[in-house]
Amino acid sequence: MERTLKDLAKEAKMRMKKGFWKECEEKLGQERSHAKEQGINESKMERYFREKVVTEIRGETPDEFYLKVRDLLLSEGEVSDAIGRLTDKEYYMSLSYSEKQRYMLELSDKYLKALERFKKEYEFEIKGRK
Repeated sequence: MERTLKDLAKEAKMRMKKGFWKECEEKLGQERSHAKEQGINESKMERYFREKVVTEIRGETPDEFYLKVRDLLLSEGEVSDAIGRLTDKEYYMSLSYSEKQRYMLELSDKYLKALERFKKEYEFEIKGRK
């Protein structure tokens, strides 16, 4: 659903009324302190935090594929057969040879993007909280 400028303005006004930005400032302060304690680069943490807030404002949620990749990485780490494990076998078998090649390339690209995202999240959220 495409949001209009009027809808976006209403959402922004509600964020201001409910103290969204004040809460963000407080969280950012906490994250800065935590990053300093853990020896994490503060400017990288701030960029990550900013991306996270923008994602929240846009209402984006993690897609199912990313969640599968995250679960795989948390349970087993980076494995050599990750693409094979993430392949939808039934769908794959229904494809022609060239479609299979394209599917595997697209799956590989999605996996690399999900892996990059996971590494950012791991650095600032998972690893830092242990």
